[in-house]
Order: sequence, then C-alpha cells, then structure tokens
Amino acid sequence: MRIRLLKSLIPSCALLLFASFAAWSQTPPKPQTPTPPPASYSPQLRDQLQAVRDAALSSDYAWHQLAYLTENIGPRPAGSPQAQAAAEYVAAELRKLGLDVHLEPAQVSHWIRGEEQALLVDYPGRVPDTTQRLALTTISGSSATPPAGITADIVVVHNFGELTALGREKVAGKFVLFNVPYDQRKALAGMAFEAYGEAVAYRAGGPKAAAQLGALAALVRSVGGADYRLPHTGYSVPAGIPAAALAAEDADLVEHLAAQGRVRMSLTLTPQTLPDVTGYNVVADLKGSDHPEQIVVVSGHLDSWDLGRGAIDDGAGVVISMATAEILQRLHIRPLRTLRVIAWMDEENGGGGHRAYAKTHAAEFSNHIAAIESDAGAGHPLGFYMKMTPAALAALHPLLDILRPIGSTVFRSSEYSPGSDIEPLVEAGVPGIGMIQDGRKYFDYHHSAADTLDKVDPQELRENAAAMAVIGLALAAMPDPLPR
Repeated sequence: MRIRLLKSLIPSCALLLFASFAAWSQTPPKPQTPTPPPASYSPQLRDQLQAVRDAALSSDYAWHQLAYLTENIGPRPAGSPQAQAAAEYVAAELRKLGLDVHLEPAQVSHWIRGEEQALLVDYPGRVPDTTQRLALTTISGSSATPPAGITADIVVVHNFGELTALGREKVAGKFVLFNVPYDQRKALAGMAFEAYGEAVAYRAGGPKAAAQLGALAALVRSVGGADYRLPHTGYSVPAGIPAAALAAEDADLVEHLAAQGRVRMSLTLTPQTLPDVTGYNVVADLKGSDHPEQIVVVSGHLDSWDLGRGAIDDGAGVVISMATAEILQRLHIRPLRTLRVIAWMDEENGGGGHRAYAKTHAAEFSNHIAAIESDAGAGHPLGFYMKMTPAALAALHPLLDILRPIGSTVFRSSEYSPGSDIEPLVEAGVPGIGMIQDGRKYFDYHHSAADTLDKVDPQELRENAAAMAVIGLALAAMPDPLPR
C-alpha cells in the first residue's frame, strides 16, 4: 500500500518509516549523483570537515551518552518520569558544552501498557484441562478488555481483501488475526524499510478494519524479523477494540490450528490512554558567528517504547546529534550559522513534540536553512535521504569526497519528508535530510524488548556521528545557504 493511502489513517508520529521508506516499496528512486557545482568548498572548510570527521571517528562521546540514556535512565515513553529525566539529562549535558539550551514544553501522549495475556483455551487436539500461553504485546491504539478478559473464536486473514470477503457475518463477535509476515529476504537484501512498509499497514490499520466488521479484538503478526517469540509493539489507529501483536511463531501456531478446526482464545489487555501531559523538547543552540538567526537542525527523538531501552530507536539519533555539537566545541569551530540540536519528545505515539515546535517557531521557518533527522537505527551510515531542490542537492556534492572514507556517499532524493519530526519544517519548504543506515537487522529489534545498548556497534555509532557532524557543519558553514 502506498503512503498516500495511509496518511488519512496514521498520524505523523507513525509516518517516519512510511513517509521516508515505504513509499519506495513499489517504485524506489535511484540514487542521484548531482552535477558538481561550479565552485567547491574553500580549503579552510574542507580542512574543518575532515577534522570533524576524524575527531568523530576517534571519539566515544556518543557511546557514553547512549549508555547513560539507555541503561541509567532506561525506557523513555512519552509522559513517563524517565522521559522527563532524559530531557533534563540531555539539556544538562548540552549546557556543559556551552550551548544555549531550552526545555520547550509540548503536550504529549501518556499511554500505559498494563497487563497483557493471551491463552489458547480450545483448539483441535487440546489436552483436557490445559491451555497454551501466547507471546504478545499490546499496540498503542488498543482499548482495554474487562479485567477478567474476553474469550472468542479466532479467524485468520492474510490481507484486507480476505477480511472484506469474510464479511460481518463471519467476523462479528470474533477475534481477527492478520498473519502477514515481515519479508526477511527483502531485509537481508537491503530493503528492510520496504519490507516494513508492506507489513506495518496491518498493525496501523488492521484493528480499525476489523472493528468495522464487528470484531471483538484484533491481533497482528509482529512486524519485525529475528523470530525468537519476540513481540514488537507500535502505533495503531484507535479502533475501539483491544489490539495486540503476536510473536511470529504464535501467529503461525494459531493459523496452523485454525486450519484444523475451531480455535478459541482468552485475551486480557488493560492499557490506559491517559490525558495528555506536558513533556519537553530539548532545543540547544551553538550560535553562529555571522548569521545566528539562520538555523541548521540536527536531531533525533528522545522518547522510546517501554519494552526495550530505546537504543536504536532512537537514542542513537539523539546522541549523534549531541556529538555534532560536542565535536565542534572541542575543535573550537564556530560556523557562520547556528547549529541547533533538538531531542524531540513524543515521536512514537503522538507527535506532540514536533507539533509544538512548529507552533512555537513557525515565524523562524524562513530562517531554517536545513533540518536533519536520524531515526533509522545505528547501523553503518550509507548516506542521506534528501527532500530538497536539485540545486540544493548539487551544493552538497563536495561532501562526497569528505564522506567517502566512511562510505556515506548515497545521496538519494526523496519525495517525502525524510523524518517525521522534521516534517513540519520540510512541508514549509525547509530542505530536509535523513540518515540512511544499514537496516538489515534493524527490525529484528525495533519496538521490542531487544532494543538495548548491546545492539549498537560502537564503531558504527562513531561513523554515524561523523556523517552527522560533517553534513551539519557543511550546512552551517557554507558561504551561501541552500537554495529552496
């Protein structure tokens, strides 16, 4: 399903991986090598860019920051005490670097997982007085069951067409399981985000489609690889019914049993969607020397899901943005324009952070020169997605020589914003840039309990910091801003 068909159902917080990647699942654009501009960067700027690159490759600043965020603070769901502590921690660390730091308030979602349990209570061949427990996790649009749970028969479908063909008569009063595999072969071939885009439509829109036909609850096969009975959570459109993701093995178990006869499940989910609370974006400026009013954003999102510790999604994006400022300060490089580090809040489950930023800073958008976001993991950086004019893309061409030693040389034009949190900026005409990271294993851990520090390779994190710092400095130090 193309992204245009999903936008009416899914808020911008859930569009990061759709808008940036899923739109290419049918017609992926070819990497573009722009025509070099008439003049390359000055020798001084090239020397600075190389120095920044090399400093990042030999620094563990980002790693130490990521370790503290993930292991000392832990999971950081929007609205939680950990999210607040993380915002205060990042702000304090950026103040230590000498940046002008603000905690900017935003109304953010506040969702609590609660109890989650699924038991198969009747199925062909069941041994009397036994049940089978399934591995599942609630997805955020879910309604709660009664405290004692609900029990119903299960019907299995593989796409929306099959659900429609069943009709209300065969769906009403039952649980619907969407058993749609994440295509691991695509992922291993370097098309992980396309595979994700194909499968995640059922997590996002499946519960609503099932509810419209009278289903009591919706279940989806977890969207991710590395099938170790590890369920992956995420956003779904609220549909007024309980909704959860089953581990891949358990989704297949249910399908195998359903092919033999009647299958009944007892399901207990007790999530709570509480009133929005005040959270905070961290906004930190390294003021420019000549044009402090002109702003280049480097960013990642600080909130995470609650199952893991938010290392690849998206602690890594936050700390490489912090590292960009740290390296410039350590090397005493003050660019012409202001480098603005933003740690966004509430990307995962509501988008309150970027909406608040857009409202607060709308009058400054004409002075935002570019916005960079990293939210695709911490794998080796291959290059950048770019939503900008061909002339702007060409102006960045000299960076290819600087980035070639770390292999970050793919400059790919994007039709959509290459990040959900920078989307309001991009829609206002600000050139947008998103990191391209090796995603072959990203969805093994994404939105799961396995999103922990050990999944990040320290050297690849250094490479990401180097790529972010190089392009951030170039945008802040080029004699002329990017054309729009």
